[in-house]
Amino acid sequence: MSIYTQTARFDTGRAMTETEMRQIAPSIFAVSAHESRSERFKPIPTIEVLRGLMKEGFVPVGAKQSNSRIEGKADFTKHLIRMRRIDDGKVYNVGDTVCEILLKNANDGTSAYELMAGLFRVRCLNSLVTQTGTIDAIKVRHSGDVQHKVIEGTYRVLGEAERMLAAPQDWSTLRLNRDESNILADAAHVLRFGNSEGETKTPIKAEQLLLPRRHDDRTDDLWTVWNVVQENAIKGGLRGVGRDDLGGPRRVKSRAVNGIDQDIKLNKALWLLGERMAALKA
Repeated sequence: MSIYTQTARFDTGRAMTETEMRQIAPSIFAVSAHESRSERFKPIPTIEVLRGLMKEGFVPVGAKQSNSRIEGKADFTKHLIRMRRIDDGKVYNVGDTVCEILLKNANDGTSAYELMAGLFRVRCLNSLVTQTGTIDAIKVRHSGDVQHKVIEGTYRVLGEAERMLAAPQDWSTLRLNRDESNILADAAHVLRFGNSEGETKTPIKAEQLLLPRRHDDRTDDLWTVWNVVQENAIKGGLRGVGRDDLGGPRRVKSRAVNGIDQDIKLNKALWLLGERMAALKA
């Protein structure tokens, strides 16, 4: 299920209501731990953190949660919430970059509480955005004085988010030659399709990650090239022809990255690639 709900539109965006969140991701409202957890496990009720962030001006505009086949566990599973300031009077246009806060948590032992700053590039006003970076800013284990750590970490992330907003301006002044673009695509190709040894066996080629999906993205600055690579890696839909077990041709199409953890991990790694390339170019 996508985290991008109708509430996340950039023309008619609004905060999600608690009723809407309860329908999409009931585990946000868990105030106790799942019965499988020991006494040492301290639940972190996401809804309480959420209400605290709302007092700071951030409101939830999207949410999703993982499924569970274990009966009774669905109310405690991993969930991800997308938050944005919508009271700052900003009007967004296609191509703008907006900073959002991503909150991940679970009270069944499958995830620490994690708060991240994310950059999103507005693709069209009906809320289609591409997440362009995730900063691993704070993780809080479900033990000890969690409340204090969560509040303290939240402010650290907000500061980190502001710093990230400089990237679109900075990276768009850096031009990449063909070799540099290929290096970026090669590294992203291994991150997306490589196995634990870093080998890629997919017929989808690294250079396919450099193919822009829209006319405005046909330029050679780092910000645009990086966005094209990132979107192709995350969204899927790239086609190639491989071989089946008998040596015959087999059509392959890359899948979108939908899992909460896989999405975050890949985005973080890709963002690091972009930062390193920016540092080299600067």
